Amino acid sequence: MPITATTTGAPVNASWEDLVTSAVLGTDRRPLRTEGGASAAPSALLDAAAAHTVRRRAALRPATGAALPTPAPADLRPPLPAAAHRRLAQLLADRSAQPGGGRRGSAPDLTELIPQWLTSAGAHGYRAPSELLPALLDAARARTDLRPHVLAFAGPRGLWLASLNPEWRFALRASMRDARRPDTADPGTVRLLWEEGLFAERVALLGAVRDQDPGGARSLLASTWSSERAEDRLMFLDSLRSGLSGDDEAFLEEALADRSRNVRATAAELLSSLPGSALARRMADRATSCVNPDRTGGAVSVAVEAPHECDAAMQRDGVVPVPPSGRGERSWWLGQLVEATPLGVWRERFGGRAAHELVALPVADGWAGELHAAWCRAAVRQRDPDWARALLGAPSTPPANGPGTASLAERSKLLAILPPPERALWVSGFIAAHGLSEAFQLLGVCSVPWEAPLGRSVVDALDIARDAGSYPWSFSGVMGLAERCLNPAEADRLAVLTTTPDEPEGASPGAGGYWSEAFQRLVSTLRLRAAMDAELSGGGAG
Repeated sequence: MPITATTTGAPVNASWEDLVTSAVLGTDRRPLRTEGGASAAPSALLDAAAAHTVRRRAALRPATGAALPTPAPADLRPPLPAAAHRRLAQLLADRSAQPGGGRRGSAPDLTELIPQWLTSAGAHGYRAPSELLPALLDAARARTDLRPHVLAFAGPRGLWLASLNPEWRFALRASMRDARRPDTADPGTVRLLWEEGLFAERVALLGAVRDQDPGGARSLLASTWSSERAEDRLMFLDSLRSGLSGDDEAFLEEALADRSRNVRATAAELLSSLPGSALARRMADRATSCVNPDRTGGAVSVAVEAPHECDAAMQRDGVVPVPPSGRGERSWWLGQLVEATPLGVWRERFGGRAAHELVALPVADGWAGELHAAWCRAAVRQRDPDWARALLGAPSTPPANGPGTASLAERSKLLAILPPPERALWVSGFIAAHGLSEAFQLLGVCSVPWEAPLGRSVVDALDIARDAGSYPWSFSGVMGLAERCLNPAEADRLAVLTTTPDEPEGASPGAGGYWSEAFQRLVSTLRLRAAMDAELSGGGAG
């Protein structure tokens, strides 16, 4: 709407658009006109704009205020002790600090202690301080390994806050399986959520029903199985691992005919984990036609005749016909048959021999490696500690000459079957015999804090490496594990290693100083972990 502004000259009548155009082009090229049609003075533009602005503002309607978010839910867990609160703030502040030279120096790496701190805080049942929730969510956004710990510690208020910031959307996705925990006792609620829920909600629902009523979960899954997408069927089928029993066999047998290869393979794996299943018996029949005792000459050995074909029935039972590059077909098929055969079958087949006796038998024609590797996979799948012990052998035996497999990855899986104290004792023996160079993967499956024998073996091996004059960088991975996994009570005993040793002849230049720094950092980290534990227990300074 045009506005009339009286200036030092005649009144100007111009719209806001006219004023903008004249301001952009200049009054020389686009002069304003007075009511009489004459060109107005340049200053008239400013006067008219001022008058127009007042009028525009006066005509504005009050804006509607934004709706306030729903208040955050209550978190009834107890608050952190004051010292632990300050420690968390320090850890989160250090997370964003610029690195100061990698792993050099004697100061602890605080960022590596955040997961342990969060785990301990969760074990004590504390709630996260509200003012630190943004920093916690930022830390979890940057480090996926922190997300489970952060979300458990942040609790309902953390999820509430995450819903208000798109950058923290990961928290909502990660917690979706717990977002709607239906009353599984109400069939109507269960059915409605199963038919209309989001995929993650349906997975969570299936798991919840499975925990309380395995048969009910199986019936729920069967009711929509044929209409599910292949990738969804695979995820749903995987949920049957929890509480797997013979009652699931009929459903899994039907899944062996699924149109998805991955679904068929998963169904076959689950069935082979049931020693009494028809599939396990079929695989055992095939495997025992290939692997048999040979009593030629009086001594018992193992004779192997690998399959000559992979027929349709084998493929239906989960045997993959095409081997990976570099593998022979027959050895590939044999390994799959043995892996899926119940381990108890071999005891019966070989006259009641125990696992360690079977593993010690000579295997003809160079098949020992393939057969023992398949037995390793079977022991892991069937969670059999006796076979795991037999295939691991004595820790002092060189890996290449061991009874099972030289693969450290496979050995780690076998170790994970054993009870934690036995696991730690075996790894400590391995380190004592072979040093640390091959022990990193094995240490990763040991429970934290390390048992005393394992901790001593690791420290002794590091001390030997220091005395040999090598650089500590070759052992940086193990040193980092020691900082996180050694018992904090070991700090005082290790203090003697923080001094700079005399460098032996032929040692790497300056290695002693680097080792001194590394051990100082180890001791400082252990003492810091002890202080953190005391603070979380309420024993720290207030």
